[in-house]
Amino acid sequence: MIKIYHNPRCRKSRSGLEYLKTKGLEFKVVEYMKEHFTVESFKEILAKLNISPKEMIREQEQIYLKQFKGRNFTNEEWIKILIENPNLIKRPIVEKDYKAVWADPPEKIDNLFKLKK
Repeated sequence: MIKIYHNPRCRKSRSGLEYLKTKGLEFKVVEYMKEHFTVESFKEILAKLNISPKEMIREQEQIYLKQFKGRNFTNEEWIKILIENPNLIKRPIVEKDYKAVWADPPEKIDNLFKLKK
């Protein structure tokens, strides 16, 4: 099952969702601003993305600039910060089985899932 971790208020996230719809695939939409990640579920996503939590931070967000920029945190601390502040998480994230991709631009979905255009 394909999942898209989506924020409907985000243009990039809406683009990813529309891109999936154009492919005619079945997928589940997870509005992660409402259905928050747990520590374990976020760790699973990071493992599927094969990146560190810091690589998933939206560094232009005001909360990041005011509270976190320039500070050093462990991966565990970043995970907690991201879960507590989900607006800091880059989006959309598209997941299938044991893989995931940050779908910006949405065409990255093709590479991950070997979809045809």
